[in-house]
Amino acid sequence: MREIITFKSLPAPRFRYSPCVKTGPFYEFAGMIGLDLSGRLHNGGVSGETRQILENLVNASHEIGLSLQNLVSATIYTTKFEEFPAINKVWEEFFHEGTPPPARTSIGVAALPLGATVEISFRLYK
Repeated sequence: MREIITFKSLPAPRFRYSPCVKTGPFYEFAGMIGLDLSGRLHNGGVSGETRQILENLVNASHEIGLSLQNLVSATIYTTKFEEFPAINKVWEEFFHEGTPPPARTSIGVAALPLGATVEISFRLYK
């Protein structure tokens, strides 16, 4: 059984895709870029975009009764791989002592949607 999940706490998709698909106990979140609720890209570079993405994930997860404790894996894409330490610094604000980090893959890319420098996709388990 496949269920499409939408959120009040996330900006509406600009293209034709599902923000999240639930299959069994898994929630697959489409890649998120650092958009605020109005749909504007955060202007804080890799740090600001990463923080916005993770805040969006936390808010959306709470809407469906989940938390970062349910996060199984994340895939990070960035056009600024040389600035990956800044992404890690923000990541560690969310995955500090007591919050086990998920499995993670990081990939350098040439471009991302809407001029973003970071995009992250997530998989959660309930």
